[in-house]
Amino acid sequence: MDFYCALGPGALRAGYRLEVFTSLGSTNDEAMSRIAAGDPGRLWIVAAEQTRGRGRMGRVWVSPPGNLYASLLLIDPAPPAAAAQLGFVAGVALIDALRATAGDSRRIRLKWPNDALCDGAKLSGLLLEGASLRNGQFACVVGVGVNCRNAPGDTPYPATSLRAIGAASTDRAALFAALSDSFAHWLYVWERGERFAAIRAAWLERAGGLDERARVSRNGQTLEGVFRGIDAQGRMLLERAGGLIETIEAGDVAFDPRRA
Repeated sequence: MDFYCALGPGALRAGYRLEVFTSLGSTNDEAMSRIAAGDPGRLWIVAAEQTRGRGRMGRVWVSPPGNLYASLLLIDPAPPAAAAQLGFVAGVALIDALRATAGDSRRIRLKWPNDALCDGAKLSGLLLEGASLRNGQFACVVGVGVNCRNAPGDTPYPATSLRAIGAASTDRAALFAALSDSFAHWLYVWERGERFAAIRAAWLERAGGLDERARVSRNGQTLEGVFRGIDAQGRMLLERAGGLIETIEAGDVAFDPRRA
């Protein structure tokens, strides 16, 4: 299988590296293995196909051919206390790369915390995994899966692809180059967690479902209300009956697909 991929110019200037594979079980697994091997980080792992892709909460990530499967390994990107913020940095970076590929489509929005949707259907997903290092620092792997040419049809939620939405390009190599540059830019803006306020503002500008009805499932419980954004720590703000604002740290979120 011929497969070409290259870093964008901004990522190259920032010192990022890239390894490309024809096939891997999981790009995240490959990146995680590099932590134990002492890799210095800023390493992208990209594969033409995955045979054991996975998503959040151990779910299977269906990996049909023609899509983008990539993981970024970061060593000591910030103090451990700021680790959770990386999910929002990644979400903003991904949306910008997708919009650049799709032709700056405002139909592509973020669903809390970092899924990318187009007209309510899932276009891509992120999986963050981490490990503590012996020196007290932490390592993080950001896995990215994007439906470029194909979307799975047997998912419990609507899914779509860049081709299905009529994107200007479905070229995964072009998308990856844009993604690597976007990540380098937003990680720089973030300043190791010192400027999460800038990330939060950028995230809210790209968010879907703001001020719309939302349903959150967590620990076997379902909460309903109106999505009012995220707080200074990135927690979801859900306005319940009577105007009570509840902060949510984790959960599965669903919006009305006609409005998200």
